[in-house]
Amino acid sequence: MFANERYGTRTPNQREHRVIELVAQGLKNRDVADAIGTTEHVVKNYLRVIYDKLGLWNRVELALWYESRKRQPQLPS
Repeated sequence: MFANERYGTRTPNQREHRVIELVAQGLKNRDVADAIGTTEHVVKNYLRVIYDKLGLWNRVELALWYESRKRQPQLPS
C-alpha cells in the first residue's frame, strides 16, 4: 500500500468535520456532544461513520489526519 492510499476517499460533511475538529482538540465524546448539542450516543455514531469514510481506526489516527489536513495549503477558489 502506498502512502496516498492510506486513507479513505470520501469527504466528511460539515457536521462530521466539526466532530473531527473537537475530537482533535482532545474532547471526550460527552464534551463533543455538549458542544454540538446532541447526545454521546450520536457522537459515537458520527465517529463510526467518520472512521469508515476516512479509513481510520481510532481517535489518535483521526487527530493526526485532521492535523495533517490543517497544515496543507488551501487551493485557491
